[in-house]
Amino acid sequence: MNPHSEPSKRTGDIPSTPTTVTPSAANPPNSPRSPHTPKPQAPADPPSSSGSSAPTAPIDPQDTAETSSPPGPEKATNPSNSSNSSDPAASSPASHLIGSATPPRPAHSSAPADAAKAQPAEAQVTLRGPAELADALPYLMGFYPDDSIVMVALNGERGRFGGRVRLGIPTDTAQWPDVADQLAECLISAGQERDARPAAIIVYLCQEPAAGESGKDVKDRLRPLAQRLRTACGALDVPVLEALCLSNGRFWSYCCPDFRCCPAEGTPMVMPGTSVMAAAAAYAGMHVRGSLKEMEARLTPRTGPRAAEQEKALDAAAGALVPRMLRRDGAAAVRRDTLDLAGAMIHRFRQDTPSGSNRARDACDDALITDAEAADLILGLQDRVTRDRAAEWMDGPAAAPALRLWRALARRCAGGYAEHAVAPLTLAGWVCWSTEDGPSARVALSCALAIDPDYTFAQLLHRAVNEGLDPEPLRRCLREQHREAADEPRPAAPAPAAKDTRQPTKRPVPTRPGPACRPRGPRGGTGPGSRTTDGRGRRRAGRDGDRSRR
Repeated sequence: MNPHSEPSKRTGDIPSTPTTVTPSAANPPNSPRSPHTPKPQAPADPPSSSGSSAPTAPIDPQDTAETSSPPGPEKATNPSNSSNSSDPAASSPASHLIGSATPPRPAHSSAPADAAKAQPAEAQVTLRGPAELADALPYLMGFYPDDSIVMVALNGERGRFGGRVRLGIPTDTAQWPDVADQLAECLISAGQERDARPAAIIVYLCQEPAAGESGKDVKDRLRPLAQRLRTACGALDVPVLEALCLSNGRFWSYCCPDFRCCPAEGTPMVMPGTSVMAAAAAYAGMHVRGSLKEMEARLTPRTGPRAAEQEKALDAAAGALVPRMLRRDGAAAVRRDTLDLAGAMIHRFRQDTPSGSNRARDACDDALITDAEAADLILGLQDRVTRDRAAEWMDGPAAAPALRLWRALARRCAGGYAEHAVAPLTLAGWVCWSTEDGPSARVALSCALAIDPDYTFAQLLHRAVNEGLDPEPLRRCLREQHREAADEPRPAAPAPAAKDTRQPTKRPVPTRPGPACRPRGPRGGTGPGSRTTDGRGRRRAGRDGDRSRR
């Protein structure tokens, strides 16, 4: 099991902003069902409770959990958040699904239960059938999860949307049984830990056709995976209410055998922006960030001649960095220079805000920084202290240009320096989470962990995002760190050595003590204290009157 995406064991501090779906009595997970087959139903709620009302906020995309596509089944992800409440309601046929979207509440409020009961009634959004379920997926996740398995838990009799889990579809079909078992176990066990065991599950399989393949071919190729997911959930006594395949602008149901409502050629998706979920998202100010591949492309290192030039700049910067680090106080100097350069780059990015598509904006950002500047920053951010200080650009007017800078640096980690992208990717994920962009944070952190699964900072952030924790405590800690660093006196740079023009001073000559003060040595000694003089202070001559020894 992936260590950085384990299900949360906390029951508090979970945002309660899910959408609900109220299915009827679910079918056995291993047998197809027809939406037109009458089912015994519970007493229905009043029409006002089951009908759609003015939407206020659709599904919170920050309730999802995801990882990058795994090399094996051990990379299965775990769900993040699930609903903390379920509403009693009627059962209805599976072709008429009711979802309620609730306004986002403070994610980590500690208000008493009485205050929660006093809140106004939740607005509801009605999802009618597989078509609207398929259209709701990008709003559930915050992006279109192409080439992915997505499982959504439904809590309570009305099927309130709860935890979500996403995983890339393994290319090796031999891994499908293990992946299906782990995904089902993760989603259901996470709900049980929060006292919200799923009543049913919705499965999405999203993949675009390959060359020479049609959407129907994709649906047929992925059918064994869908069946295995249904069997895995059924083995845990949780039925799969609906299993959909989304490909090439159409969707297919693996659960409905009726060709009148689910034709073999598939059903076209609704036009973007025309569904009830799109209206609810527009009302709540939410937007879909594009596809998962488009989001990952903004973080992928460049290739071609430009990548070769950047790699040469990185080689040159690495060669110049080693001698600097070996000097006395060299590490502190490199940290200061890296942070000063990062601050200058953030100021430059802030002064030039690009427009247009994501690709055009990224191209403008790449032009704002030279290869040498990018190399110095990439190598400097490998230091943990420098990286933590760089995380202080997390909110306010510096957050947006800092995010653009970290993305640009991740794209510059070309060739043999691909592992160096972990630091800027983690910083990008941190800024996204700090600015309440959970889907983008998960994508950036997943990319970082795909390169280095043991990177501790990315592991902690990824789990915190999936558990719905509040980033404010970490922001306060970084703000305090910034204040302490600002209060510390900055060491002055050493002045260049000047040419010494002073005249050499004469060596002081010690004064010879007088006769009374001289130490007297033993008779016949040859030391300085053994010399004798005559009464007039003159040195006696040696033997034979030799006075040459002076």
